[in-house]
Amino acid sequence: MNVDDLQWQSGHLGGVLPRVVDEILQRGGLEALVEAAREREDWSCAQGAVRGLCAGGELGRAWAVIEPFTATGWQPALRAGADVLLRWGRTAQALELARPRGSGRDEDDAWRDYAGVLARAGRVDEAIDVLIPRLRDGAMLWALVAVTEGHRRDERVLELLAPIAEEWRRDPDRGLGDVPCAQARVLERSGRLDEAMGLLAAEVAANRSWSHSTVDGYAKLLARHGRTGELRELATGPERSTAACSYVTALEGLGRAEEAEAYLRGLIAAGHPGWYENALMELLIRQGRFDDAIQAVEHTFDDLYDGNLLQATMMLLVEQGQHDKALSLTEGRSPEFLAENEESWLRSNRWWLMGESGRCREAIAEIEALALHEVDDREPTIAWLLGRDGRVEEAMARLRPLPGTRAATELAELLVRQDRFAEAIAVIPSVAAQREEERRFWTDWEERKRNAGGDGGCTEAPPF
Repeated sequence: MNVDDLQWQSGHLGGVLPRVVDEILQRGGLEALVEAAREREDWSCAQGAVRGLCAGGELGRAWAVIEPFTATGWQPALRAGADVLLRWGRTAQALELARPRGSGRDEDDAWRDYAGVLARAGRVDEAIDVLIPRLRDGAMLWALVAVTEGHRRDERVLELLAPIAEEWRRDPDRGLGDVPCAQARVLERSGRLDEAMGLLAAEVAANRSWSHSTVDGYAKLLARHGRTGELRELATGPERSTAACSYVTALEGLGRAEEAEAYLRGLIAAGHPGWYENALMELLIRQGRFDDAIQAVEHTFDDLYDGNLLQATMMLLVEQGQHDKALSLTEGRSPEFLAENEESWLRSNRWWLMGESGRCREAIAEIEALALHEVDDREPTIAWLLGRDGRVEEAMARLRPLPGTRAATELAELLVRQDRFAEAIAVIPSVAAQREEERRFWTDWEERKRNAGGDGGCTEAPPF
């Protein structure tokens, strides 16, 4: 086991995919995950195993799973290991494990995690002392706020933040723009709401550089406390684009969705740039007004630029169980739009939606009517549709001969649904094999690019 492999797994969704691990755990395959963590050194399996063991009170076994990973010194593993030890009551061991030992890319994470362990161990003042030399870093500011939550240290935190806030006011370009929001959060939880609001209102009025986060924080503070009057002033003034989301959310939460809709439609009619059409579509979908939502944004559906809301609308409809409506949006698109998007994403989304809508056989027929070279991942797609259609053995028979991680993962998911957990994990290539597959893909892609004198006409996604 080495840090490089662990980092690759984390950054590339390598090994066994988290969604596969989650399904194995949900279906009772905990022991298969424990074994995979040990035999395959798979990080996702280790996380799933630890989660399941801790939930069952088997903290000693959870530590046995995570301990080999902590031996690498990789920060996410140290964090997970310290959590297990704290749950197990091994406080001194948790503190020793979490104590930072050097410098490097994870140094800030290490000190932040260590402060968190100290606070959970009841040593809050030590946690504060660890963070004090590092408070000019925005993440450390929020760590200070987090570790002191509920520990009656708010006055001390405010004293520590005050000089940093003054530094920022003297030189707003120093990158300390989160300080006012951190101060306001501490004031808010201390019951000093008017002070918190006054502080952020003054900062917004001062219009300092790097003020976006301050405006956003102020808008969210107002929204949390139902202060729609002040929020409307913010959302109709110069900071409109930043405050609009909080204003819409606040109105909707108060049962005033019609006002939120009128506000957004007014901005759109006035020709203001921004995300307002998308926000209106989302609002209407949340209200169950699916046809109105589509009508509000359908004029963007054939746009070839970033303002196209077709896919966003489709995905939100799917979240509401409106697969047929989402599917209908794939039809009637302009020839120009299809030329740019059909092969890259539209057809694959269409077939997925057909599978989710129970039209698997129709989707398979569409795929088989196309030439082999016209469909990327043809066999895995057909296999997925066969599985959705209940023809699991046919699906697995198609997948077993196929090389690559994509097909293996599809096969694994089918096996998991038959409660064949160990077999499902075994069919997924090892981390070493997946890394080699990725290396070959990019080597071949670069070669095609050189030979073509451009992008090589390569549009397929990596098979992992």
